[in-house]
Amino acid sequence: MFTRIASALLVAGLLATAAPAHAQTTAAKTAAAKKAAAAKAAAAKTAAAKAAAAKAAAAKAAATKAAATPAVVTPAPAPLTEAQASAGIKDALNKGITKAVQFASEPDGFNLNDDIHIPVPPDLEIVKSTVGRLPGMTTVFTQFETQLNRAAEAAAPKAKDIFLNALTNISITDALSLVTSSSTDAATQFLRKSTQSQLISAFHPDIEAAIDQVGAGRAYATITDKYNKIPLMTPVNLSLADYTTQKAVDGLFILLAQEEAKIRKNPAARTTDILKQVFGR
Repeated sequence: MFTRIASALLVAGLLATAAPAHAQTTAAKTAAAKKAAAAKAAAAKTAAAKAAAAKAAAAKAAATKAAATPAVVTPAPAPLTEAQASAGIKDALNKGITKAVQFASEPDGFNLNDDIHIPVPPDLEIVKSTVGRLPGMTTVFTQFETQLNRAAEAAAPKAKDIFLNALTNISITDALSLVTSSSTDAATQFLRKSTQSQLISAFHPDIEAAIDQVGAGRAYATITDKYNKIPLMTPVNLSLADYTTQKAVDGLFILLAQEEAKIRKNPAARTTDILKQVFGR
């Protein structure tokens, strides 16, 4: 009996001794873990600080280098000479004239181009509204309008020599002013002032002949005969040659202005060195 009691007391004593030791071990592990975490956090903070310092140092070095490097200055182009301006504007007009006359002279060059198509003369609008409802007259008016455009197309080639001859009258001073103008059709308008009356005089006989040749004269006679027979109507007597000539000349200048604008605005249209030099500034 005594022996059993003594054994129980001995076991209890051992357990009591082991419990504090176990608690001490757990606490030690917890403290070690906290210490490791703190060390890791401190190391991460130190690394971040070093990275930020390195980045700042690199930025400062780049700024210092940039400040020390002299800026590259693109030299301004040399002033345009009068000779260059003259050559450039004449080359531009030469190309524009060639293309404009070529376009206008082609079949339907006037007829199917909305920018220069020649409509029925305004003086015939009242005639059209009056006799256009008669059987067959709609077709007559359509053919008549087409024939006016055909007459302009037939006469257009004659404009080329007149235009090109006028280029010789552009002075060096005028050329410099035209090149530096902000207007996209400055050269065309200059050319118009010096050639319009000459073009009209040269075109008129050809237009008149073309009107008869393409049948516009006959169509006009058919239209006006019908109209003039209506009681109380004022007879119509329009000069088709005058009207068509003016419209044909106007159309050529419209085409020329379009070509000039392309050269001024579109680098791809500057197909020669002088055009690039003068209009690419």
